[in-house]
Amino acid sequence: MIKILLFVSGILIPVLTFSQTTKQKSSPPPALSSILEKDLKKDLYEMADRHFNGRSGGTLDELKVSMWFATKMQEAGIKPAGDDGTYFQFFSLQRNKVASTSSISIGNRSLKLWKDVLVFQTAPANVAAPIVFIDIKNNVSLTNTDVKGKAVAIQMLRDGILFRSLPEQRYGRELMTKYGNDLIAKGAVAIIFIADEFGEHSWDYALTNVKPGTFDIEGGANTIIKEKPPVFWIHSNALSWFKEEGLVLNTTIVLDSFTYPSVNIVGKIDGKDPVLSNEYVLLSSHQDALGVKNIIKDDSVYHGADDNGSVTVAMLAVMRALKKSPTKRSSLIVIHGSEERGLLGSRWYSAHPTVPQKSIVAVLNGDMIGRNNPDSAALLGTQLPHKNSSELATMALEANEEGPKFKLDTLWDRPSHPEVWYFRSDHLPYARLGIPSLMYTSLLHSEYHTPQDNAQNINYPKLKKMTDWIYRTAWKVGNADKRPATDPNFKLER
Repeated sequence: MIKILLFVSGILIPVLTFSQTTKQKSSPPPALSSILEKDLKKDLYEMADRHFNGRSGGTLDELKVSMWFATKMQEAGIKPAGDDGTYFQFFSLQRNKVASTSSISIGNRSLKLWKDVLVFQTAPANVAAPIVFIDIKNNVSLTNTDVKGKAVAIQMLRDGILFRSLPEQRYGRELMTKYGNDLIAKGAVAIIFIADEFGEHSWDYALTNVKPGTFDIEGGANTIIKEKPPVFWIHSNALSWFKEEGLVLNTTIVLDSFTYPSVNIVGKIDGKDPVLSNEYVLLSSHQDALGVKNIIKDDSVYHGADDNGSVTVAMLAVMRALKKSPTKRSSLIVIHGSEERGLLGSRWYSAHPTVPQKSIVAVLNGDMIGRNNPDSAALLGTQLPHKNSSELATMALEANEEGPKFKLDTLWDRPSHPEVWYFRSDHLPYARLGIPSLMYTSLLHSEYHTPQDNAQNINYPKLKKMTDWIYRTAWKVGNADKRPATDPNFKLER
């Protein structure tokens, strides 16, 4: 393997190429020509249509698109491999949200929930504590201020925060990382962030993120309700309040809890070898998107065409090709529910698979494969510490060289990358179990998690090339004499 540097817009970007000088090129898989751009486009326009209202996890819209996809699999002759002879594996989402009966007051001012104040910590709380204001804009030290047993108010300060994507939606999280977590560790019983200019700009984005509360699968960390220090976000015009002496925070945070259904969609194609057909190559995507949220550029439906409709229709195309000409091993497609809620469907399926867990030889997962430069992509899980199978990585890199010949960006697979992209898609629960796993992606773009991630903005020739690459890899893994081995001493950094 040879690393080279690509000079783009004044920046050196590492890309990955694979030398084929000592290896004879393999023949293309027999059904490669059956993967057509027009089919991918037709399927994606249907899946990302407004009819499905953004396919939010745990809603009727997610269930509707799951029925649509199962019908597509049935029409393709893909066998059901979910529960009870169906294409479906249902599981429950546990949701906790701040109840309308909660109360927050600062001094003699009662704050109206979601209008005057946002609650960032979805946990019960009962606090009556003096407020200390730390003026970080005028260099008052957080370190030297006694915060134990107090509610700490600080004005938001964007300086020094390295934003990843979606800065408006992540501002509160970044502030907690920079300030809030340390203050709580030092004994603060509540945090009050006073909005700066960017905080006011971000208010509606943050509101749509925090108001729904938290979701988890049964037994997950977010289903166990424990009292925690509350974290609030208030408007900038409240800054003058904190000049008053003897201010006290009084708050009671109460939670409402709900249970919703979500679903994984599962199908299979039997392998043609009497022994190896008992093993599975798992093709992975997720069907949910973000639903209907705040308006951006005159649209409020978050269509989720690239994220992750692009991969879902690609995996369907790969399964159609494998149906025409099966591999020795069986092929398993799992379209995971509620990925956007925290990888919930893949966490559930990896722990409760409908085939023996040990029979899954590899997971080929994808997330967003239809945008950006037509000749570049990334393959996560090919560099340490994310690489858990050198043999699987080699097969995928060979498949790239034999087919689309993408220049592979390696920055996004590094532990130092600020997006921590490897930890945000459905291969992760499988990789943690030691199952050889990879993630195909064409990376983020400016319309990620916006209503403009729609079917019109997909690069369909690129989507076809990415689909071909996944199919070529699945063909190699499905016909290999030996299953790809998990590398010894594999351990993720987090």
